[in-house]
Amino acid sequence: MDEPSPHDAGREAAANARPDPPGQPAVIGIALAAVLTAAFAQGSWQWFSTYIGVTLLALVLIFYRLPARTPGPGSAYARNLIAYAMVVGLCVAIALAPALQRRAWLFPMPGTRDECPALGAYAAVRAEAALGDLADRDPAALARAREAQRHEAVADCLSATTTLWLPVYGAGAAVLAGLGAWALDRARTRKGKGTAAAPGNAP
Repeated sequence: MDEPSPHDAGREAAANARPDPPGQPAVIGIALAAVLTAAFAQGSWQWFSTYIGVTLLALVLIFYRLPARTPGPGSAYARNLIAYAMVVGLCVAIALAPALQRRAWLFPMPGTRDECPALGAYAAVRAEAALGDLADRDPAALARAREAQRHEAVADCLSATTTLWLPVYGAGAAVLAGLGAWALDRARTRKGKGTAAAPGNAP
């Protein structure tokens, strides 16, 4: 059996040391498709959206790698950084949506939630008018129906309001993610240049 030459052995070692491409476009495409599907879903934001957002966020953070940092707004690094930041922002927005709908302190937009209780009260009155014959036969059932209609109307109102303002939170998360990734890559580049320029690393 022929022994491999040193040149072939070195080339094989380099190939083995090179990491497999992580399929970055596929990861971004899957994340975008899933996030947009959840974003345009009808009805109230449920906590399963948080699970979807966190899962996609973990997928992007673990498997996506930005290219080598290069200067210039039109460089491949800048384009990839923008796409990366926008996907992270979408994932964060989807993950936060149920909490934003249910927690007023997470949603500090004055006046945006004020009409929701009034809509709930109106829905309860409508339910009582439609089911007025239950007042004599089963008052408890009528009360439950009124409460169910009120709760559904308030939840739909809060969901619509959350969806309306969700791009603001997504954009904020995207800006933070982009700045964080850029700062981290900049620090790594400076560290790499400093290590290469150290006297002990000279060839």
